[in-house]
Amino acid sequence: MNQLSITQMIKQHYPSLSTGQKKVAEWLTQNHEEGALLTAFQMGRKVGVSETTVIRFSYALGFKGYSEMQESVRTHWLGKTRTKQVGNSSDVQEVTEHTLFTDIVNEEMAVLQQLLTQIDKEEIWKVIDHLIEAKSVYIAGFGSSYGAAYWLHYNLKQLREGISLSNSSGFSPEDLCDLTQDSVVFLFSFPRYRKEAIELATWSQQQLIPVISITNRHLSPIGSLSTLTLTTEEKMDSGHHSISSVISLLEMILKGIHFKDRDRISLRQQKLEQLYSKQSWFVE
Repeated sequence: MNQLSITQMIKQHYPSLSTGQKKVAEWLTQNHEEGALLTAFQMGRKVGVSETTVIRFSYALGFKGYSEMQESVRTHWLGKTRTKQVGNSSDVQEVTEHTLFTDIVNEEMAVLQQLLTQIDKEEIWKVIDHLIEAKSVYIAGFGSSYGAAYWLHYNLKQLREGISLSNSSGFSPEDLCDLTQDSVVFLFSFPRYRKEAIELATWSQQQLIPVISITNRHLSPIGSLSTLTLTTEEKMDSGHHSISSVISLLEMILKGIHFKDRDRISLRQQKLEQLYSKQSWFVE
C-alpha cells in the first residue's frame, strides 16, 4: 500500500481539524518550501497560532510529532523539481500595447510550467481508473466553471457511455436520481466558488458516491470535500485562473483512458462513425 502524501493527509483530515489547525493547513499547503525549514514555534508565528497548535496539527494528521511531519513535507514536496515562475516580472513592468499580448502568452507558459511541477501522476491514474470503471459519470460545473465541464462531457462521450452533464446554473433531482455508489461525480470549481458545487459534493459524500474535482487548490471548498482532487494553479500568485491548465489536465486524463481502455473505445468510435456517416453530420 502506497504511503499517503502530505497533501492527501491534510485533505483527508481537514474537516476534523480545529480552527487554528486549519489555519496551519492552509498556510502549509501554500508555503511548503518555507514550512519544510521552520521550527514549530517559527511556523506558529508565521500562521498566527501557538506552537502547541502546530504540534497538535501534526498529531491530527497521524504523525508521531512535528519532526516526522516536517520530514514528510520535505519528501513529498521538496523532492519535486521546482521552476521559477515566468510571469512575475509583469508585476513591476508597465503593460503597454506592445507588451500586452506577449505578457498573456508568458503568463500562460508560467501556468503550464507550474502545472508540470505540481501534478501527481498517481492521482491522475486513479482518476482515470474511476472514469473507466464507473457505471455512469455525472459531470458538473456552475457559472464560469461550466465551460470546462461541457468540454469534458463532449469528449468523454466519444469514449464511453453513461455520461451526463449539469446545467450551468445548477442541478436537479432528476440529474441525481440514477446515480449510485458505482457512479462518479466529476466537479469543476474555481473562484468565485458556487454554492451549488458544495451542495452537490456534500450530497455525493452522503450517498458514498466518489467525487473527483478539478479546482485551483487542494483546500478549496470543493477540494476538501472530494475523493480525488486535481489542482491547476496551486502556487500561482497572479489571481489568474487559466483555462489552458484545466484543458491540459483533461487531455492527460483522456489520453490515459485511451491508453487503458483502447479496445472498448475502438468499438464505440466505430459505431459513432457509422452514425456520423449516415447522417452526414460533418463536412470533412
